[in-house]
Amino acid sequence: MSDFRFHLQKYKHGSKITCPECKRKRCFTRYVDEEGIIEFPDTVGRCDHEHSCGYHYTPKDYFHDYPDKAPKDWKDDNTHIYNKVTKSTIGKEKPKPMEPSLIPYEIVQKSIARFDMNPLHAYLCSIFGKEETKRLFQLYFVGTGHKWGGCTVFWQIDFNGNVRGGKLMGYNRETGHRIKKPTSQVTWAHSELKLQDFHLVQCLFGEYQLRQRPTAIVALVESEKTALIMAHFMPDFVWLATGGMDGCFNEKTMQVLRGRTVVLFPDLGGWDKWQKKTQVLKFICKRVIMSDVIEQQAADEHREAGLDIADFFLMKATSHEILADMIRRNSAVQSLVDKLGLEICDEEESHYVGNLPNLRWKLIQRKKG
Repeated sequence: MSDFRFHLQKYKHGSKITCPECKRKRCFTRYVDEEGIIEFPDTVGRCDHEHSCGYHYTPKDYFHDYPDKAPKDWKDDNTHIYNKVTKSTIGKEKPKPMEPSLIPYEIVQKSIARFDMNPLHAYLCSIFGKEETKRLFQLYFVGTGHKWGGCTVFWQIDFNGNVRGGKLMGYNRETGHRIKKPTSQVTWAHSELKLQDFHLVQCLFGEYQLRQRPTAIVALVESEKTALIMAHFMPDFVWLATGGMDGCFNEKTMQVLRGRTVVLFPDLGGWDKWQKKTQVLKFICKRVIMSDVIEQQAADEHREAGLDIADFFLMKATSHEILADMIRRNSAVQSLVDKLGLEICDEEESHYVGNLPNLRWKLIQRKKG
């Protein structure tokens, strides 16, 4: 039971409806009355698409617009959107918190296959190459699902190695962008597996890495894809994701960051909300830093699109992208690479080959044997 009388409906399969503003399906969460007295219309709730839509019509707004619908003890100048539940708990045993349900690790293992039908894997291969993409997917235990003809599964594995859940998301294999139209392609593994009475308690995406790297600085982002990409560009950090602007960013989940130095990288448009959320962390973490690196560089179109730190890093073409572009322009480049047995490598390991010193990508001869 919620501590508040009026609150957003807890998620269960089929509970989300079409947003009255942006008209996208299964992205709108309604408000409910814990006491079961007031039944709000389907316009009272919040859209999941905070950046592109932003619709949020609260019970306070509803009672202001329709005062005859408000409870007798409601005050319009109430500073709280929600009223505390007034039901008496005297003589009642305090309910024990439910333990999180877990997904067998065997299911995770089975999903780590068929990357040919994984759209995000295809996109990242075009950016980083097959070997680096394989390393990143292995690092985060990213799997493949059959939903929508092929999707990406972001498994949430906690500090102790327990699989709390898996988020299935659809991506465009050419652009790497999430598929949101005609409907948003996102669901949960336990729903697709039809696991009965499953109690989802989310953890940070990539959380188990904290045990493996106890002294590393933690970088916190919203998107799982962003954590994956930034683990390539800035591997000295442990990149973790909350799964959205709010996601699992709460005091209970953040306890796993106790004693750590944490740097927050909110998406454009999320600065103010995450700035407030640092209050949750300041008594848990050793040090908390809000990075404004993309806020300082962002143009108006970047803010409108709600870009994140990974988007800025990807604005500069990688070596693999440059090579792929050259091959598209001249197929003889691929023949040169194949005949000489060459591969792309880090700059400090490289040397110039033939008449190619002006390229931003480097080639090194493959080791034999």
